[in-house]
Amino acid sequence: MTILVAYVPRPEGQAALEKGIEIASRRKEHLLVVNASPGGNKEDPSMAGTSDVERVEKLLANAGIESTFKQYVRGKSTVEEIEDMVDVHKVSLLIIGLRKRTPVGKLFLGSVAQELLLSVPCPVLAVKAK
Repeated sequence: MTILVAYVPRPEGQAALEKGIEIASRRKEHLLVVNASPGGNKEDPSMAGTSDVERVEKLLANAGIESTFKQYVRGKSTVEEIEDMVDVHKVSLLIIGLRKRTPVGKLFLGSVAQELLLSVPCPVLAVKAK
């Protein structure tokens, strides 16, 4: 089985990554960390840069668990990428990070976390940053 972490280069993404490492280590499961963006003309703050990718890969290598880091920019939404990964891999748990948002922010911007909670067939663990 596989534990999937939806990673973003923000404190909530780091919290999800740390929890994923902890649970994968305890359960002796493969950890798949995915950073996804639809791409396009504008810069996407949820896309991990080269230094962040290297930092995450080093953290995974030092964790002593079977793990993989994948980054996708294929024109699909983040939710579609994560849904596809859940379907393709035998995902036992999806871990996502949450950030505090105002009610107006939720109304106008939507919520990737909410879409994932409602759409994926596996259990979802939502963690907050410290």
